[in-house]
Amino acid sequence: MRSFITDHSFPVLYSTIDPSAIVSKILSCYDIGTVNVCEFWCRGLSDVYLIETDCAAYILRISHWGWRSQTDIEFELALLDFLHQRGLPVAYPLRTESGKLSIVIPAPEGDRYAALLIYAPGGVPIGDLSIRQATRLGETLAKMHEAGLEFKCEFDRKPLTLDYLLDEPWAVIKPFLRQSDRDYVEESIEQVKAALEEFPRSSPYWGICWGDPHSGNTHFTEVDQPTLFDFDQCGFGWRAFELGKFRQVALSTGISRRVREAFLQGYQSVSPLKEFEVGAISAFTQTAHIWGWSISLTYALRHNYSRLDDSFFRKRVEQLRKLRSPDWQMF
Repeated sequence: MRSFITDHSFPVLYSTIDPSAIVSKILSCYDIGTVNVCEFWCRGLSDVYLIETDCAAYILRISHWGWRSQTDIEFELALLDFLHQRGLPVAYPLRTESGKLSIVIPAPEGDRYAALLIYAPGGVPIGDLSIRQATRLGETLAKMHEAGLEFKCEFDRKPLTLDYLLDEPWAVIKPFLRQSDRDYVEESIEQVKAALEEFPRSSPYWGICWGDPHSGNTHFTEVDQPTLFDFDQCGFGWRAFELGKFRQVALSTGISRRVREAFLQGYQSVSPLKEFEVGAISAFTQTAHIWGWSISLTYALRHNYSRLDDSFFRKRVEQLRKLRSPDWQMF
C-alpha cells in the first residue's frame, strides 16, 4: 500500500527557473528585441542562461539563494556599470526599462536576483594563454585597479580582509580535516597572517578588486582584446591579492612560468608594484588557495556532496604544500 504525503510545505534549498518564465517575466523588462533563444547554460555560483535575440547575445545570471545578499549583488552590478562607463572592457549589466540593474525573483527557497549582461565578445583561450594574451590581461587588470580607486558605492559588501579571506574560510574547512592536516593548514594560515598583518590598507595598495582574475573569466577576440567577466567575488581589497589569485589559479591549471611572468610584466607596465607587494605575492597566493577551497567546499555541501571524498581534501592540502615550497616561489 502506497503512502501519500499531503503536506506541501517542504522547504526548498535550490530551484531551477523555467526558461519560458524567464522570457515572459524577466526578459520582457528589457529593451532587447525579440528573444530567439533562452537556454539554461551552466550552474556555478550563479545559474547562467544564454540569451539570443534578433539584436545581440546576452548572459542572464540568477544568483543562488543564501550565497549573495541583495546588497552584494547591487555592489557588483554597480561596479561593473562604473567600469563600463570608464571604458574598461567588462561584461556590463543592462538596465531594465525602468532603470534597474537587477530583478528580484520570488523563488520557492527565497528571493533570488537576476541580472542581464552583455555576452563578452570572443571566447576563453584554449590551453595556455599566449604571451600576448597574458600581457593584455595584466595590463587590463592594472587599468581596472587604477580606475577603481575612484569607485564609491551606496551598497556595502564585505572587504577582502584577512578575516574574510582566511579566518572565515578556515572555520568552514577545519571540521572536515584529520588532525595532522588540520594542524598543518592552521600553522600555514598563521604564518600567512603574520606575513601580511602590516600590509597597508591605503591607496594605491588597497582598492577595488575583481576577486577572480584568470583566463577562464576572460574572453579574447581574434586580435586578443580581452573582456573581463564573473565579478561574483569582487570587493575592496589589496591589488597584490589579485596577483596572488591569478598565480594560484595559473599554478593549479598548469599555466607556464613564461605566461605567468608576461601577466605580471603587463600589469607592472601600467601600474608598477612596490617591492614589498611583489614579495607578498606568495603569501597572497596561499590566501587565495584557502579562500577558493572554502568556496568550493561551500558549493559542494549544497549542490554536490559526493565530491567531498578524501581526495577532495587531500588534493588541496598537497596543493598548499606546493605553494609553500621554495620551488614554487617564482611568479
